[in-house]
Amino acid sequence: MQNPKKANMIHRMKIARGHLDKVIEMVENGDYCLDILQQSQAVQSALSKVDDIILENHLKTCVKRAMMTESEVDEKVSEIIEVFKRK
Repeated sequence: MQNPKKANMIHRMKIARGHLDKVIEMVENGDYCLDILQQSQAVQSALSKVDDIILENHLKTCVKRAMMTESEVDEKVSEIIEVFKRK
């Protein structure tokens, strides 16, 4: 993975970690359920953005390379499908 993308991913994961720490604190303090839910959704959104960056990078590197050489294309497509089936 290229450095700018890697740095962006790490930044977004740290944001998600900050939100998650806040969610844990809110649960421990017995905060209002909908406030906790809102923070939880922020964690999920931040991680979803990281997923998008990882998928884009994978498609532009590993899958592109497989398509150019016509090797492992089916395998790469199957890998992506399996990841999305887990959601």
